[in-house]
Amino acid sequence: MHATPTTDPLDVATFAGPTQQRRYSAAMWKIKAEREPGAPVRVYISAGPKVMERPQWDGWREQITGALPEGVEVLDYRNVFGDDRPYDPNDWKQLVSTLDGLIVVGKQKRAGSRVYLLGPVARLELRSLIAHKPVLLWGHHQGLIPVIDCKSQVMTRPDAAPRLKLIAPKRWKRDADTLQAAIGALTPGPAQGGEPVTAVDRPFTGPTR
Repeated sequence: MHATPTTDPLDVATFAGPTQQRRYSAAMWKIKAEREPGAPVRVYISAGPKVMERPQWDGWREQITGALPEGVEVLDYRNVFGDDRPYDPNDWKQLVSTLDGLIVVGKQKRAGSRVYLLGPVARLELRSLIAHKPVLLWGHHQGLIPVIDCKSQVMTRPDAAPRLKLIAPKRWKRDADTLQAAIGALTPGPAQGGEPVTAVDRPFTGPTR
């Protein structure tokens, strides 16, 4: 008697369909094409306090920054709002309109897992940008992954705000068209007259790579 072969639904290169991928890539390349010369790019790393307090945080942040195009202005809660104040949704409302992209750093279900959990704040931050800007998951062993390529599940709780579970594709490839398009959308515009690209005078200005 032969065993019936089974197919692992998680053993994929992406959870997005071909049409969804093409539309996403086209939207990202359009963002790049419409960026004005000299325009800076601001990316916010969404990570909860417990993640940022871990000894690996500085290394993770450095890896994320290194995966982004040269000249991107990288922000996070500490260098925007500081550690001496509680999270205020109104602060995010002021900041979000100045952002060009978002990278979410979730809590791994376990070491080596491709399952990442986002708390209520990270979930809301993701929702505020996902429809019109590049939003990527940082996979500790897989690098940047557009959220569109991940499997998502809202996790409701009776007495608390919902969280979000993201599952990174097992066979993710770093040369995927969606990632190349997202990186293109996060590439600063060419400098004007040979001058280096710098951040414009805006509130919540953070350091540039």
